Amino acid sequence: MSTLSAALPMAVSSTPDINVGGELLRVVLSLAGIVVLIFVAGWMSRRLQARQFTGGRRLRCLETLSVGTRERVLLLDADGKRVLIGVGTGGVRTLHVYDGVASTVAAEPVVTPSFGELLGRWRRS
Repeated sequence: MSTLSAALPMAVSSTPDINVGGELLRVVLSLAGIVVLIFVAGWMSRRLQARQFTGGRRLRCLETLSVGTRERVLLLDADGKRVLIGVGTGGVRTLHVYDGVASTVAAEPVVTPSFGELLGRWRRS
């Protein structure tokens, strides 16, 4: 009986002390690191999409316009000529082939609003 009572206090006193502040700091820093990684991945994705890989390509889609639920009109540049095509459920049709060489007028760059601007618009509405 004396051995049982002597072993019981030792088992109770062997529980480890948990540093709650340290564990909370570790969790918060891990979460902050994950959020930073998400923003870095988004920034890298936007940077890679903004690059123009036009070297060696002879076919580019200049503009698209949706004219129905499944119908689109596309303006293509093929070897310096502009071709207007229609794409729909019935297939692809050439609508117009522009004569002459396509002009080299650069289109205005599309300005996408930043996340802060979108958040500000959402808050105002």
